[in-house]
Amino acid sequence: MRSDRVRSVLYLPASNARAIEKARTLDCDVAVLDLEDAVAPEAKAGARDAAVAAVRDGGFGPRLGVRINGLDTDWGLDDLTAMKAAGATLVVAPKVETPEAVHALSADLARGCALWAMIETPRALMALADIATADGALDGLMLGVNDLAKALGTGVSPDREPFKPWLALLVAAARANGLLAIDGVFNRIDDTDGLAAEAAQGRLYGFDGKSLIHPSQIAPANAAFSPSEAEIAQARAVVAAFAAPEAEGLGAIRVDGAMVERLHLDQAKALLARADHKPSLRSRIVTSAISKPVPPR
Repeated sequence: MRSDRVRSVLYLPASNARAIEKARTLDCDVAVLDLEDAVAPEAKAGARDAAVAAVRDGGFGPRLGVRINGLDTDWGLDDLTAMKAAGATLVVAPKVETPEAVHALSADLARGCALWAMIETPRALMALADIATADGALDGLMLGVNDLAKALGTGVSPDREPFKPWLALLVAAARANGLLAIDGVFNRIDDTDGLAAEAAQGRLYGFDGKSLIHPSQIAPANAAFSPSEAEIAQARAVVAAFAAPEAEGLGAIRVDGAMVERLHLDQAKALLARADHKPSLRSRIVTSAISKPVPPR
């Protein structure tokens, strides 16, 4: 499991200068300037220019990414070209459905720029294994729950019952290929308990973090995807037990009344690495919010 700290991925419209400035001060791990759903067609060009300026100016605490329009739209290729010229280090691509799309996107990215693919159509679900193994700059998979719910025709369920197979499938595809797995958005901004419950569910399924649409969602997401004090204490106990002289050469030992194997030792070390991780400017991505946010679909 990766030790990257990407607990909170906040989206903000690149057309909103005030939101971009605010994003520089927020405590999310990743901020994504949105050129797609949150920006009206007549504002696309101006939003692209603003995103280019933000990338070049820097000054963000979290890592900064940009979600481009799809390459099948009138704006996608120009977005991609502009991000390459600006030196963007993360590009989020909507509605990726094939490995060929990953190849095409990767070919037009600057060297060292990471690509996150949004999985938000039934066709993408059916091709997820091929997408995740595609050669290129792919570094993460994101679940686009709003567009996916629309395409699948699913109903609304507090526990996301219709999505459970796809939650597990996306995490499995990410883990099999060393990619980040980012859960979808929670649309009800004022429902803190609901967000906390959904974030906890996402972590239970193995996601690294969650997409967000408002700054008020940052703290609950960071808490949900951070190891608890009890988890840290247990992990330290496992590491210490295996480090003891009497455990040398043993594949399984008893810790606090439970049998643990060396695979649990690996898990404990990974958890402690995430708990100790201090993201640098190049390893985090920031996004901001607006008074009336548009959820990434």
